[in-house]
Amino acid sequence: MEEDQEQINKRSRITNSTDCGLQWSQWQLLDSILPTGGFAHSFGLEASIQARLVATPEDLQTFLTQILDNTGSLLLPFVYSANLNPNIETWCTLDKILDATLTNEVSRKASIAQGSALMRVAAAVFTEIPSLKAMRDISLSSGTVCFHHAPAFGLICGLLGIDSGTSQRGYMFVTMRDVISAATRLNLVGPLGAAVLQHQIAGVAEGLSRKWMDRSVDEACVTAPLLDTVQGCHGYLFSRLFCS
Repeated sequence: MEEDQEQINKRSRITNSTDCGLQWSQWQLLDSILPTGGFAHSFGLEASIQARLVATPEDLQTFLTQILDNTGSLLLPFVYSANLNPNIETWCTLDKILDATLTNEVSRKASIAQGSALMRVAAAVFTEIPSLKAMRDISLSSGTVCFHHAPAFGLICGLLGIDSGTSQRGYMFVTMRDVISAATRLNLVGPLGAAVLQHQIAGVAEGLSRKWMDRSVDEACVTAPLLDTVQGCHGYLFSRLFCS
């Protein structure tokens, strides 16, 4: 009886240790210090400011809500599908579908740049998952994968063992974080105001995450076509701080 209890306690310690390790990986994946190039992109905010669509903190909050809604409707299905089946065949298929879906060339290039950086960093950091590096190497040599950000994020989360709900919320958080960071550097809001805004918008982000969560790629759609169009004009700006 005592031996059985000891075995149960041992398995419990191993499980707790595994869960804790997973949490550390999850936090690192969402950490802004991870060099994935997210802070080089404003998600169309810079173009929207110059187009006079965003001029005040209130406009920023509306813009952020619409961006999160658009991210949820268009990209969460790819994160979800890649997370459910984290293998190279599913990933390649999702990557091709998203590449054909993104008609906005600016956001397409931004997605590829961020996804490529994320895969490179993840393969170097999470060495306990050798298949991650193998997938990246095979894809690079074949040249058939564009490395779009959403499928890559879902794939990495799936291989790390992060559940689909957490993965999708994490993707929404990364988007929210990067847009607010861009707003700070564009002097729309100060650092303290940015922190307050992030806390205020968290409830909205959660609601939108639940709204668009666990959908197939067949249901992916754009909910803010105007913002998508304005972002496509980013390359025509006379002066710009961000890549997109």
